[in-house]
Amino acid sequence: MKALIPIVLIVAALLGVQLIVSFERPPIDTVQQGFRGTGMEEGVNPRTEAKLVEANQAPDSYGPTEPGGPKASEIYQNVEVLGDLTEDEFTALMISITAWVSPDQSCAYCHNVENMASEEVYAKQVARRMLQMTKTINSKWKDHVADTGVNCYTCHRGNPVPQQAWFLESGPAESAGGFIAKRQGQNVATERAGYTSLPYTALEQLLVEDGNIRVQSASALPIAGQPGVGLQATESTYSLMMHMSDSLGQNCTFCHNTRALGNWEQSNPVRTKAWYGIRMARDINNTFVMPLQPLLPEAHLGPQGDIGKVSCNTCHQGVSKPLYGAPMLTDHPTLGVASD
Repeated sequence: MKALIPIVLIVAALLGVQLIVSFERPPIDTVQQGFRGTGMEEGVNPRTEAKLVEANQAPDSYGPTEPGGPKASEIYQNVEVLGDLTEDEFTALMISITAWVSPDQSCAYCHNVENMASEEVYAKQVARRMLQMTKTINSKWKDHVADTGVNCYTCHRGNPVPQQAWFLESGPAESAGGFIAKRQGQNVATERAGYTSLPYTALEQLLVEDGNIRVQSASALPIAGQPGVGLQATESTYSLMMHMSDSLGQNCTFCHNTRALGNWEQSNPVRTKAWYGIRMARDINNTFVMPLQPLLPEAHLGPQGDIGKVSCNTCHQGVSKPLYGAPMLTDHPTLGVASD
């Protein structure tokens, strides 16, 4: 009997370690997200939240510029997007963009500093298109970004290339061999699918291609001529939902009443914002980001030779509102006006 006691203690200790590893220790705060009585609540770990707050600080504000003065197009050469700004507004925005995107490389990241009007640095052409994209987001997609808006820092966070851009998967071999001879874009754990075996091609299908997002298909097998039908289409939807959940630091009940996932009447209003966000991501990727691929050097492309694309995590980075909803257009309201 005495010999069994150490064994029992060892097993108990191992189980205790497993419990510690598997569950978040209290206290955990609870936030009501949806209708009372539906269980639409979010668990918030205050220790994790503190780290997120630290990682999602808005950039320093330099304050708005004084109105009036000559236009940038009258002072500088080859100003195609921001020529209607005053000289002071233009200079202030350039200083801010440097801090937002290339604080270490400074102006030389986009310009030949010996000839600022030159087009020889590819990053200048990319930056010009990104400014047009920012203006489009803030003017066309207000149903998602509201008046808070976005600027370069929302995604870049002081890095020339946003660290949360995504590329086509290259790791999982498509031919698995054995019982599962073809992976069909899934059946292997990947980070973007929440380390599940759900399809790791969901971002390509649903945030680049105009895939049909279905929570539950009525047919187990695909039907010719009916895209988005079949069990795998449903699994792609869940894969995207896993990605969105991780990106926003929320679970399903942030948008859905999980007893009726597809029912809009029982969903939170923020589900509508998510609907617009998905379509905004498609617009950004297809209209602005992917056409820039030929300009980029090989070092900035992914393993499959593709440009980094945007998803929910590119802006949100673990919180439901990027940078906790800090206003991004206060100093530079011109970024909220669509380009001609």
